Amino acid sequence: MFNLLSVIGPTASGKTALAVQLALAFGGEVISADSRQVYRGMDIGTGKDLEEYRVNGKRISCHLIDIVEAGYKYNVFEYQRDFVRVWESCRERKVLPILCGGSGLYVEAVLKGYQLLPVPVNEQLRNSLAGLSLQELAERLARYKKLHNTTEIDTPKRAIRAIEIEEYYQNHPCEKKDFPVIRPLIVGVDVGREVRRDRITRRLHERLNQGMIEEVQRILDSGVKPEDLIYYGLEYKFLTLYLLGDLSYEEMVRQLNVAIHQFAKRQMTWFRKMEREGFKICWLPAEMSLGEKIDTIRGWWNEG
Repeated sequence: MFNLLSVIGPTASGKTALAVQLALAFGGEVISADSRQVYRGMDIGTGKDLEEYRVNGKRISCHLIDIVEAGYKYNVFEYQRDFVRVWESCRERKVLPILCGGSGLYVEAVLKGYQLLPVPVNEQLRNSLAGLSLQELAERLARYKKLHNTTEIDTPKRAIRAIEIEEYYQNHPCEKKDFPVIRPLIVGVDVGREVRRDRITRRLHERLNQGMIEEVQRILDSGVKPEDLIYYGLEYKFLTLYLLGDLSYEEMVRQLNVAIHQFAKRQMTWFRKMEREGFKICWLPAEMSLGEKIDTIRGWWNEG
């Protein structure tokens, strides 16, 4: 019998709206699986769309959004810990937990029950790697047989952190720890490539008009270092570079648009990898009506 409903899909696929409606129909609560929506104040750029969690005046509970300050480097170990806490709370209250998100590493970490360690900062290692190019860091990272941190390494800072994690795991064997048995029904929202591209581009311009640049400026003004915002990638990387004067407005929009398209493609690559490794993902076409999706998912759930 299933004990978790998971809704996954690439950015701009409509997965959040579906998860909210499922929570309303099933009497559930949403657990976000988005690696950037955990940060307070990073709203427009991460697409929190908090109004989506209100349906006909009813507020749908959502967890693991706005739980740490911008500038902090939240990680998959912390996410796994926080997910288990919320999942167990839902189970105790007899509420259906609905995992929703596009961060493949976070989704897989809880569905597969990764055995993880909290990895501390290694200043000596960081100093030894300082000054290496991103290409040199990526080549060093590729030498490790099994990567525990497969997040994006599009900046030297991310690559150094990934190396730091691998070095720590080599010297600190992970002790087996108990992890709850997760029996998920995984529903994927499949959106066609051209439709997805159109949605991404349109949504980018909408968010720029909604004040995304001003949001990034406010975060910088609050004291968050530019390099820490750049670390988060995508909107926060390119908008920070624009505000620093390193990119023109037109070049920022062009590069960011391309980067989001590439990100969505990598999301789908991750989900397909999960399928190859044994996860059953029940795909639904994005163009299917919301009612049809809910009825189909209800049938799958009852079969489980």
